[in-house]
Amino acid sequence: MGATSGMGREIARILAGKGLTLGIAGRREEKLKELQALFPDQISYQAIDIEKDDAPLLLEALIDKMGGMDLYFHGSGVGSHNEELDPSVELKTVSTNSLGFTRMVDAAWHYFKKKGGGQIAVISSIAGVKGLGPAPSYSATKSFDNTYIQALAQLSRKQGLNIRFTDIRPGFVDTPLLDTSKHHYPMLMKPEKVARKIVRAIERKKRVKVIDWRYRILVFFWRLIPNWIWERIKL
Repeated sequence: MGATSGMGREIARILAGKGLTLGIAGRREEKLKELQALFPDQISYQAIDIEKDDAPLLLEALIDKMGGMDLYFHGSGVGSHNEELDPSVELKTVSTNSLGFTRMVDAAWHYFKKKGGGQIAVISSIAGVKGLGPAPSYSATKSFDNTYIQALAQLSRKQGLNIRFTDIRPGFVDTPLLDTSKHHYPMLMKPEKVARKIVRAIERKKRVKVIDWRYRILVFFWRLIPNWIWERIKL
């Protein structure tokens, strides 16, 4: 989910290159067709807008095209600087990163519960660790995503379900999600390198994976900063 651009598209290319059968989805059908044309014997596609109520039904249709699903990968997301706190930006981010996320992850969870097992992998962000003033809704929704996956992992164990979860938390990646012409992002990573690390984390069924080692160190120290100090830091 989210294969039309950015990390989702790059990861789809890597997985298809490994010979896997894929179902790709996103809002822009023309982008899906372009990717499908590269691997016509391996890829099925379905235009899906995760903010729409019919998105789970369209996911089900895509699964039927493929003949089943073993891994649901959720790479859809939006985010931007919004220090002016433009309500339209904040609400769009919440709609995509929280409501759309929940809609699709729940659909995958119910499918795997009925099937008897599977893996749900999502791209969240290190931004979920602390509230980031320049991007309030983005950091808040990523915190939501982290917590929601943790809750589903606990719920699945309680119900005795064979569903594995992988929460992937990258730092700054040089994709269209970041406007590098207007803002400086430290330790910016190449999407190709990050995509390879994400695929390895999925294959190894890592529960939580922070990418890369520099961001693991950064997150470690972020967690140690008391809120009264954090709220005085000018990001």
